[in-house]
Amino acid sequence: MSSNDIAIRVTNLSKRYEIYDTPRDRLKQFVMPRVRYIVGKAHKQYFREFWALKDLSFEIKKGEIVGIIGRNGSGKSTLLQIICGTLTPTSGSVETRGRIAALLELGSGFNPEFTGRENVYMNAAVLGLSKEEVDARFDDIAVFADIGDFMEQPVKTYSSGMTVRLAFSVAIHVEPDILIVDEALAVGDIIFQMKCLDKMEKIRSRNTTVLFVSHSLEQVKRFCMSAVWLEHGKVRQIGESNFVSDQYRDFSLLPKAVAESRRPSRKISGEANNAPAIVQLVEVSATKLAPFDPLSVSITYQVGEKPLPKLLIGVAIRDAKGTYISGPNTHLDKVDIPHTPGVHMVEYVIGRLPLLTGTFTLDVGLFTDGGLVCLDYLGRAAELSVEAEYFSEGLVHIEHEWKTTSNG
Repeated sequence: MSSNDIAIRVTNLSKRYEIYDTPRDRLKQFVMPRVRYIVGKAHKQYFREFWALKDLSFEIKKGEIVGIIGRNGSGKSTLLQIICGTLTPTSGSVETRGRIAALLELGSGFNPEFTGRENVYMNAAVLGLSKEEVDARFDDIAVFADIGDFMEQPVKTYSSGMTVRLAFSVAIHVEPDILIVDEALAVGDIIFQMKCLDKMEKIRSRNTTVLFVSHSLEQVKRFCMSAVWLEHGKVRQIGESNFVSDQYRDFSLLPKAVAESRRPSRKISGEANNAPAIVQLVEVSATKLAPFDPLSVSITYQVGEKPLPKLLIGVAIRDAKGTYISGPNTHLDKVDIPHTPGVHMVEYVIGRLPLLTGTFTLDVGLFTDGGLVCLDYLGRAAELSVEAEYFSEGLVHIEHEWKTTSNG
């Protein structure tokens, strides 16, 4: 990729904050290092370190719309402030090409004592526009903001919705090369949000790069081309927005222990020993699939010293939250499986996987007596990742068609 195609380049970016327990510790940190140095004592630190960002590296192309997602405290706002130049990194660098317009905090950059009109001219001037250029665009800014006579009133009299309307209108009408929006649209009403998203779609045709922070994953999936997922100040994943958003959603839904380990409930191999039967191995044909791909699950099991004539195998499919989606078994499907002593293999085959995008797990169990007695059970025996461009909602796809009628 040519460097001329890059709008933002982040290289080994880190930001550290010093956390002091008391004002006295802050004073000690200012004075004592010099004193200790003079008297020849070793350096002592009077603060705790908090790394809001740690060694981030990625590139964003010109004209790309990128969602920045992650939990509160993951470093999203810190990253955007550094990109805008309002915050200095501890280490690393950020390179940007072109004019940047940003909506970082509600009313940031506005003087509350100035009128809306005065703030328009002041903000546009900061972004490099001349008075003549602002004159030419002012009517368009006012129409888009749609705050009426309040344009001539001090901003301190505005509601939060009016403030974000004016701020967004200024940001998009200065025709930036990079537009940064940090949760600002969450303040506006639904109609205004729709108008803003539509406007951002249009400015993409001018090759404007957009960084878009939102807790609404549906907005990220529908509006953004790609997404950056931040977790504890680090990049956890970068990629196509639909896939990354689903991965983040599933990770957020998982219980903490499962999210961190993602291990099966026990080792997937072993000897039957004295057990009547045991699952030895579970293998899937693919761990990454698209909706409607085929999937096969091979289950190797061992029956102990005695035959188990009522033996059955079940496979449960669950989503990241643990919701039980499907649970067929050989008994319900009237399939007889080998039940004599020894090692056997059964294959569970899905011709067209109906699952939509997300992370799913498979449980595998051995039962007898129609499922009343559990001989062996493996929770999270395998994990599947279903990936696709955004085309539908929910957990599964149901074959359907739409029919319309009209009365004239």
